[in-house]
Amino acid sequence: VHPPASPADWPRFHADYRLLPFLRRATDNAALTLADAAAVERLCERLYDGDEQVSGPPQPPAVIHGDLWSGNVHFTAAGGRPYLIDPAAQGGHPETDLAFLELFGCPHLDKILGAYEEVRPIPGRRARVPLHQLHHLLVHAALFGGGYGAQCGTAARAALQSH
Repeated sequence: VHPPASPADWPRFHADYRLLPFLRRATDNAALTLADAAAVERLCERLYDGDEQVSGPPQPPAVIHGDLWSGNVHFTAAGGRPYLIDPAAQGGHPETDLAFLELFGCPHLDKILGAYEEVRPIPGRRARVPLHQLHHLLVHAALFGGGYGAQCGTAARAALQSH
């Protein structure tokens, strides 16, 4: 169980509970190069510093699915209405689920993102996608190694250059 994060504390929460623990596991498994690990650490430093160029403006916490990838998005046979399964519901950042959904792709992704943008536009969200994907990439690097380590470095560097 993680302590609740206030909107102003989300960047530090993300670094402390979503990025650094999995960075340690991934580096212990030699899944990341030293340069890629250093990029993630630099990103965490910027999050600690409260750099809104990286984290974006404070957002109120939202109830998020927590494991929103295409395998947990289904569509009815009649009409193709979407429904979600296997939530890991939690209070989190409203951009996280969308970024994870984009990580591995999803049927009708453009429609999903467009509908979200109509209801709740978040300026600058596209630039922060790598930041919100990094947690899941680090988990995959820790578990599976392979190319996920390099993707972690790429995402961290993209997040650092997002402004």
